[in-house]
Formats: sequence, structure tokens, C-alpha cells
Amino acid sequence: MASMLNKRVTGAFGKQAPVRSARIAANRSSRRSVRVAATAATDEGIGFKTMRDGIKVAADETLLSPRFYTTDFDEMERLFSLEINKNLDMTEFDAMLAEFKQDYNQRHFVRNETFKAAAEKIHGPTRKIFIEFLERSCTAEFSGFLLYKELGRRLKATNPAVAEIFTLMSRDEARHAGFLNKAMSDFNLALDLGFLTKNRKYTFFKPKFIFYATYLSEKIGYWRYISIYRHLQRNPDNQLYPLFEYFENWCQDENRHGDFFSAVLKSQPDMVNDWAAKLWSRFFCLSVYITMYLNDHQRDAFYSSLGLNTTVFNQHVIIETNKSTERIFPAVPDVENPEFFKKMDLLVKYNTQLLNIGKLNLPEPVKVVMRLPLLERMVAEIFQVFIMTPKDCGSYDFAENKAALVY
Repeated sequence: MASMLNKRVTGAFGKQAPVRSARIAANRSSRRSVRVAATAATDEGIGFKTMRDGIKVAADETLLSPRFYTTDFDEMERLFSLEINKNLDMTEFDAMLAEFKQDYNQRHFVRNETFKAAAEKIHGPTRKIFIEFLERSCTAEFSGFLLYKELGRRLKATNPAVAEIFTLMSRDEARHAGFLNKAMSDFNLALDLGFLTKNRKYTFFKPKFIFYATYLSEKIGYWRYISIYRHLQRNPDNQLYPLFEYFENWCQDENRHGDFFSAVLKSQPDMVNDWAAKLWSRFFCLSVYITMYLNDHQRDAFYSSLGLNTTVFNQHVIIETNKSTERIFPAVPDVENPEFFKKMDLLVKYNTQLLNIGKLNLPEPVKVVMRLPLLERMVAEIFQVFIMTPKDCGSYDFAENKAALVY
């Protein structure tokens, strides 16, 4: 069933209309070509291609771009089976389900006339980076919606309470993605999310890797949103667009989702209390932290437009996310070791040089050769970060000597 999310679905957009004649077909093809050529024009000359009027071609997928995920749904059913997994604390899950049903943000995502008016005042490079931010954020939220929705459907018979939580989380993610996509329309562009569902590549992760990755994604999302919100409350002159005023309540959805995955990990002790779990915990922490650090420094202009220092903002988010993660992961990187961010800054330096090589007007084989030493240095730095002495930590529930724990 894991392949279900990958298959191309035939529906209203997938059916071929019957062709009545070669001439009609040719004429239609010609009209489509003209229409596509016309809509490939850029928005205000900032370089975005469109599929059709107002619908943006999705950004190319790269190593650092948001991904769509699928997993082994059969194994998921076994992990959440009440008959197989005796560690499931249904009292905790039932309490979480009751909280999700409250739907605290049901009436929060209500737009007003200030959105479009603010977007019309943003021009040039700043407009472009805002659109890129909205697209990446929308894609990430929609990815969560797809995964959670399918998990809710698949687990309905195995564990109705957990299945309903996944369904309610997919509700939240759909709401976020829709709000962001509508925000893109203020800039005269939007994503065709149905097209993305059927045509974007899906990355397969085993269930335990899904749990690590989604926990970190939700918690780092919380700290990103709340940090931006607090900064703009202190500096209202940098509030270029009203979307950020919604981040205080919005981030609580992310936090609740992260708490749910913390409970999930506690229900699977083998994922958080042995040597392999320590290695995987550190690996996923570093993967998420490095990806965010490099991504955000590539888009320094966006954070500068909000009056943020990209480096300071990223370091704060990573430190706070790491503190949250210490409460469940058995080991995390020691991000407060001064050497940690020195190495992260070196990665930014090498990544910037790689990007600059890509812009050179040189044959591709020459650019490949130029990139090799930089890639080698990046791999070496990442390895050095990984082997730095980690912080041993973990859930209070798994501690043998609870009296000795200090948070």
C-alpha cells in the first residue's frame, strides 16, 4: 500500500478527451501551445514560470527542498496495533485526541483586506523572495497533510484513536497549506496542489525514520514561527505582510503535532533507548539543522527584509529545538559547543561557493571539477560535526534513576 501515494491518479485532470478528428486535435494542440507560451511569462519580470494563468510551475526539487514522504503502512499498522504493541499508552493518546478535537484554530485562519493590499506594496527582489518563502512553506505543510491523511485512513481499523489524531493533524496541515497558497495568490500566483500530489516524487522512509523526521519538523517549525512572531511584535515596522501576525496561534498546531510524535516515540522504546537509536537521533537532528541552516542562508534577503539576522535567528531556533528534542531523543548534538556553529558557518561558506560556481558561464564538466574539492570539504565538515561528543539525554519515562535527572 506504500505505493498508493506514488501512483498517478486518473481523474478530471488525468482523462483524455476523445479526439473527433485530426484537424480538431491539431487545432487544440496549437491553442494549448499558444496558451502555455503566453503563461510562461514572468510575474513582474522576477523569473517565475507558470503552468497556466496564475498557477506557478513548482520549484525544482533539490537536496534541500521540502519533500513528500511515504512509508511502510503495513508496518505502521503493526506498530499501532493494541494486540501487538503493549507499550501503547492509550490514556495519553485519548487525552491528546480530546485536545485535537477542540480545534483551537478553527476560526483563526480568517483573512482580511490587508493581505492583498500589503502584497501590492512588495516589489522587485523582495517580492520574489516572499513568493519563494510562501511556496516552500506551502509545499512542506501540504506534504504533512498527505502523509497524515493516509496514515489516518490506514490505521482506522487497527487503532481508531491514533487514526483520528492523524486525520485531525492532516486537517491542520491542510488548513496551513491552503492559507499559504491563498497568500501566494495575493502575489498573483498559486500552486496546483492536486497536480503536485500526482506528479511530485515521494521519498520512502521506514516508520521509525518518519517519527524522527516529523517530530523534528514539527518542533523546529514551532520555534521558527514563534521566533518570527515575537521578533515582529517587537519590531512592527518590519511587518511587511500580515501572514506573520497569525504565527502565534499557528505555531501551537506545530507544537501539538510534535508532542504527539513524542508520545509515539515513547510507545516504541526500541526507537529511543539503544545505541542505534542514539546514532539515528543525532543523524536526523543534524540533517534537519544543516538543511535549515543552508537553506536560510541561501535566502538571507528574506530574513533581512523582516529585520532578522539570519545567522542569529537560525542559531536561536536550533538551540531551542535541540532543548525540546533532548526530552525524548536519547542523544542530540551539542549545539552549544562553540565549535558546532563554527563548522556550520563553514558549510554555509562552501555552499555559497558551490552556488556561485553554478552561475558561471562555463561548460558543465568544468563546473563539476570545480565543485569536487568543495563537496569533499563539506562532507569532511559534516563528518566532524557528527563525531563531536553528543549530549546524552532522553525521556524522563525511560530513566532508571529519575531522582538524578535535572532539566
